[in-house]
Amino acid sequence: MKSQAPCVILNEPQLAENIGAVARVMANFGLENLRLVRPRDGWPQDRAWASASGADWPLDGAKVFDRLEDAIADLQLVLATTARPRETLLPVLTPREGVARLTHVYNEGWASGMLFGGERAGLETADVALCQAIVTVPVDPRFHSLNLAQAVAINAYEWRLTQDAGPPPSFREGPPPAEQASVHGFYAQLESELDAAGFFHPPEKRASMERNLRVAFGRAQLSEQEVRTLRGVVTALSKGRGRVLAKLAARRKDDPT
Repeated sequence: MKSQAPCVILNEPQLAENIGAVARVMANFGLENLRLVRPRDGWPQDRAWASASGADWPLDGAKVFDRLEDAIADLQLVLATTARPRETLLPVLTPREGVARLTHVYNEGWASGMLFGGERAGLETADVALCQAIVTVPVDPRFHSLNLAQAVAINAYEWRLTQDAGPPPSFREGPPPAEQASVHGFYAQLESELDAAGFFHPPEKRASMERNLRVAFGRAQLSEQEVRTLRGVVTALSKGRGRVLAKLAARRKDDPT
């Protein structure tokens, strides 16, 4: 399998000029796979090409998605770039540490990506929960806001440094991590069965409970076999609950009193 450099995923970017500036720094540092999730003003936008100053190829090949889950479905490692942990227990890395993981994935022939939030509010906690680690730039706490192209440039620069430095130490042993589409399928099955069992109570806490479950499994970097095993466990438990409910219903029918 041919290795691919990490893709850059912009979640709900607002200004076409900023998308063009991101394409420019991607081209500077050897990245070209650009993915856009719900760009505010639609796509394509001529202003993006004007801002790219000739770095057209990331824009020409950009893919647009309606859902973040679809944009990362084929990836095996996704790093969320954000200025703060956003109430999750995911590992928090510097750009250099994050790129070390991306480089390991690249050397193994797996697919990865760096996720960046929109200009106004960055990434939501639910977006971060779909990732496996957080990358935070060590900026001065008096002013920690970076513009979108700056954030991409810092991480892309670190990526470029690794290309002539040789492979970094491995951060993972064993089989490759599952694609995110498989992991998200497991999440959907698990959450559906937990919903049927009345686990999400009270209802107003459902979102945070789902997020905590996803973060816990995201930290584990499940392999495809582990995902299949966990899905089998959930299926077995749901069938067992169904048999118990059927027996209870039969007893009530036999003894209506």
